[in-house]
Amino acid sequence: MITCIIRYQIDPFQRAEFEQYAQNWGRIIPRCGGSLIGYFLPHEGTNDVAWGLIAFASLASYERYRARITSDAEGRDNFAMAQAKRLILREERTFVETVDGTCGLGAPDGC
Repeated sequence: MITCIIRYQIDPFQRAEFEQYAQNWGRIIPRCGGSLIGYFLPHEGTNDVAWGLIAFASLASYERYRARITSDAEGRDNFAMAQAKRLILREERTFVETVDGTCGLGAPDGC
């Protein structure tokens, strides 16, 4: 598995609008072939950086997903809304792979 980590620099005065943008992807991304890990908004500290994490079986799977998402009507609408409202000031993508035995582990006492 690989994970695409998208780092967004957002307009902090449009946090609620970006949250809606992220929630929209919750319907679109799985339909187009991505395994959505989640979107994350700033909570404390830096107020203009958000993250989206999406997993794929391979880079080839990611390329198929990109083709699907750009042809998906709801996906195109979501991209267009973000662009029209200028929610995203900058976007960066990084691809990482999981180190075996380190993902999804929790504290034994539940904290």
